[in-house]
Formats: sequence, C-alpha cells, structure tokens
Amino acid sequence: MASFSSLITHHLSPYPLTPRRGRGYHPPKFSVSIPKLYGSLSRFSGGDRARGPDFGISGRAYTFRRRLGDPLMEKIAVRRVGVLIKPHQPDALKTICRLVEWCAERGIAVVGGPRLGRAQITAETGCAVETLEHSELVKSVDFIVVLGGDGTMIATARMVGDHGTPVLGINYGTLGYLADFTHEEMIPALDSILAGTYTLDQRLMLAAEVYRGGEKLHHDRVLNDVVISKSALARIIEIETRIDGKFVNCFRADGLIISTPTGSTAYNLSAGGPVIYPSMGAVVITPICPHTLSNRPLVVPDDAEFELTLKTSNEEVGLTLDGQVGMPLEYEDRIVVRKSRTSFNLIQSNTRNYFDVLRNKLKWGR
Repeated sequence: MASFSSLITHHLSPYPLTPRRGRGYHPPKFSVSIPKLYGSLSRFSGGDRARGPDFGISGRAYTFRRRLGDPLMEKIAVRRVGVLIKPHQPDALKTICRLVEWCAERGIAVVGGPRLGRAQITAETGCAVETLEHSELVKSVDFIVVLGGDGTMIATARMVGDHGTPVLGINYGTLGYLADFTHEEMIPALDSILAGTYTLDQRLMLAAEVYRGGEKLHHDRVLNDVVISKSALARIIEIETRIDGKFVNCFRADGLIISTPTGSTAYNLSAGGPVIYPSMGAVVITPICPHTLSNRPLVVPDDAEFELTLKTSNEEVGLTLDGQVGMPLEYEDRIVVRKSRTSFNLIQSNTRNYFDVLRNKLKWGR
C-alpha cells in the first residue's frame, strides 16, 4: 500500500499519469477523494480516477466510490445541459421540448448541436434551443443528453474527446446497449442526476493511427472497434500482427477486429468473439472467418499496443473505425492501436443490471 502522502502527491495534477513498463501512460492504482480527505481511502481499478473539487475535467467536480466497476457519482450542480439528436428523428422533437421545460423549471440552460434543427423545433414546438458547434458544446455543458440509438452514442463518444463530458442516452434506435433509457424514463433519469443517485460508467476507448511509408495518415478514437476487412469480391487477406512489439501471427482471414469490452457485443460477437464485461480492463482481437480454424479470438490486457501490417497487395482492403469512419488500405500500411488516455463517461441507473441487458438484447432463454 502506498503511503498516504504519496496518494496526495498523485493529485497535484488534474491528470495524474504514471509510466507503466514503458508503454504509454495510465491512471494511478490508488486515489483519494479530497472532500473525504480524512475519511476512508478507496482503491480503484486501473481505469478509474478520483476527482475532488480542485480536479477534474472542464471544472466539474466528481467523487467516485467503487461499485463493481461502476463508480457511484455524487450530487453535482448542473447549470447547462447539451442535447444531441439522431438525424431524421421527428419523434424526438417533443422529447426536446420536455427537456427544455424540465430544465427551465430548474434554471438550467439547454444548448444543442449545429444539426439540431433550431428553426424546425421552434416552429413545431415553440421551444427555443440555443445551438453551438460541437467543439464548443462538449466543453461548455455539465452533461449531454443524446436522443438516438447506439450509433449516435458512438459518434458522440468520439466527439466528446478529451473533455470527458458525461452522456445520458435516450433510446430512439433499435438495440439500446448504450442508450438504454426510454423517452418515458428521461425525466426520472434527469431527476436522479440532480439527486446524485446514478452511476457513471467509464468505458474504455482505443486510439488508432494509420501509417503509410512512415507518414501518419489518420488518427481517431473508437468506442467499439477497429476493423480491417476485405471488400466483397476480394480474396483472403494477410495481416501481420504484433502485440507490444512481439510477433503474434500473420492472420490469413477475411479481416481482423480489435474490440473494446463495449464493442464485444457488436461485430466481435458476430465473428465468434466473447462477450466482455464493460468494466474489464481487456481488449479482444478476433479474426473474421480465418483460413485456419485454430485461429481463435485472443483476450489481452487493455494496456497492450497492437501493430497491424497489411501484407496483401492488389486487393481492396479497408479500415473501419466504429463502423462509421473508414479509409482504404494499401500494401504495407500499418495500423497502431493502443488504449486511449480518455474514457467515455456513460450515465446509467444505479440499479442497472448488465446481465439483464444481455438477456434482453440477445434473447437468452427464448
């Protein structure tokens, strides 16, 4: 156990980061909550972080308690709420109006993204909503309400970036793994945020970089997965794979998936990969229809660094990030994937049972 004084020293910086075996940076294993400085110390997993009133992101003050990987969040002052909406979702307009009314009764401002359709909302509902560019919205609000499905939530995770703004998902999609509140449950969920009776689920994100001939072509974060795959008419492709510089295999397959625990119920699951509990510090690498049947999914620690090199020429091969961002790949292109320094902070009910979600979405026992 580290000394009490060393725990305090860790928090002199808003982002306490410690080198680990020379691979990137990782949050400290032990943390102390400033409001409870003379109370009990809590031990957190490697992905959790304690923030007192003098620390945190964009001036927000958070204090966490350990709860099966889902830290319970204390009551916070909410002054401004952001709202993002799934495109072409007219049913969500009335929900926005309910959100505006709820916030107005409590002296809370509401701001939307540039695609909100401010004029349409005002014309059809009479509710006025200020709009901002996404880059300004994510750093100026206390949390974001997303009216959409999991795809909208995934896009929001990339948009939030380093700001770590908490996100509440109201499901207007089909699956609802991430946006698991219904529109009827929105007001009780908002009340729970003001009361502090909810959890903040910190989801692992990955950072992906694409190199060609030593030049970095692209970089982005993903919440679900990084996928290399061939086109519909291409032949089998070869992907040389290294983890932490160590050669693993040259996979001959239709493609390769590197998935987070959040993405383990997406393409990874369809390709025969395992379901990983969301709070686990793990990443899974899953070959898609491998030529050799003994090539099975491999689960590794989340601090591992992946280097994937395309060894197939004259074939149409593409890289897809979260199924939303893509680019073509060429022979000898390298993709480097590592743990992102920021997580996706997902607001959830403190009574949520992840196994209920799996049972309902995957129709277990039916």
